[in-house]
Amino acid sequence: MNQPSQNSTKPESDSPGLKQSAPLEETANNDESTNASPKRSLVSGSNFDRSKPDNKNASTMIDVRDVNFYYGDVQALFNVNLTVPEKSVMALIGPSGCGKSTFLRTLNRMNDIIDGTRVEGTIKLENQNIYDPTIDVVALRSRVGMVFQKSTPFPKSIFDNIAFGPRLSGTTSKSKLTEIVERSLQQAALWDEVKDRLSDSAMALSGGQQQRLCIARTLATNPEVILMDEPASALDPASTARIEDLIFELRKQYTIVIVTHNMQQAARVSQYTAFFYQGRLIEVGPTKELFTNPTEKQTEDYITGRFG
Repeated sequence: MNQPSQNSTKPESDSPGLKQSAPLEETANNDESTNASPKRSLVSGSNFDRSKPDNKNASTMIDVRDVNFYYGDVQALFNVNLTVPEKSVMALIGPSGCGKSTFLRTLNRMNDIIDGTRVEGTIKLENQNIYDPTIDVVALRSRVGMVFQKSTPFPKSIFDNIAFGPRLSGTTSKSKLTEIVERSLQQAALWDEVKDRLSDSAMALSGGQQQRLCIARTLATNPEVILMDEPASALDPASTARIEDLIFELRKQYTIVIVTHNMQQAARVSQYTAFFYQGRLIEVGPTKELFTNPTEKQTEDYITGRFG
């Protein structure tokens, strides 16, 4: 059974008190042994209606081994090891500056555009090392799409925003582009709201609509993985709920890794959660298990609000 795993080898530490979590084999399956007396979440207001994995036998989509990351001489990530099952949602949580967004960007090599950065270790997408020198980075970013914290529609029409990626990949047929645009907007739950104004500027959409447009633009390139960096942090509660509903639907077809500061949101949308602190992966496992029975004291302290 493939569940997110974490290498239990303790990294060299320059932060006393930090330690890696125990192997998931010892912790991830505790649901079966605790059914008689279910534990309550340590985070108020969280529910786990959507946290149960759809397929416990899912194959591994992303496999991260011994990853260290540097901005120049400054090390930002230390010996990160985890796996992400296909067609699941993994939430990355932790205080600001803990390395979760840096880690997210390593998954489609977005950090490559920053001068002076370097990465050590391996990150495999379906058994292919994405840092192999022969990898086409443009093709990689089509397979591993990215949705940013702030919606970034292009100053173009709604149609041209969605068609941008397919056109870049060589699709020129008007009928094919129309099909892709409609399908992507339907997947992003935006089609009914914009189908009669596809030629209007995307800049005229509301904030929540713009973020769903950006998700649709990502879907238009047929990715296998979608990375989301706090996609709802700037949205009102109603728009946030729509994004969360959309994530729930998209996980049936895509693997999603999401960074969030909102632990209730992590509990609502993810099946697996990884807790980062000071550049280290402290604990990773099934969301319900991590929020009700964390292995590490640091995890418990963070999710109960003692720091962060």
